Amino acid sequence: MASPQGTSPLTQRELIDTYFMDHRVQVLELAAYLDRLDRAAALDGEDDFRLRATREALAVLTDGEKDRTLRAQMIFSDPRTDLLPSLDRKGALGAYDADSAES
Repeated sequence: MASPQGTSPLTQRELIDTYFMDHRVQVLELAAYLDRLDRAAALDGEDDFRLRATREALAVLTDGEKDRTLRAQMIFSDPRTDLLPSLDRKGALGAYDADSAES
């Protein structure tokens, strides 16, 4: 049986052996971040678009469907294709805020 085109040359076991510890750290860092949010002095960020995007992306990671990377990236990405008249900020926010986007 031929393997599908574009697949990893490594087996799942090889990928786990190579990358598990790195990704274990990343999962624990994310869990710690979410725990800190839960323990914050004020729970005033529940409606923040970045937190909503994070939660939406986490759901994508665990839904068992394919193309998780693309789907998670698109949650954080600005879907607009038209050029902005000028930059609205100096730095990136890391997620797209649909609520504040100009029509």
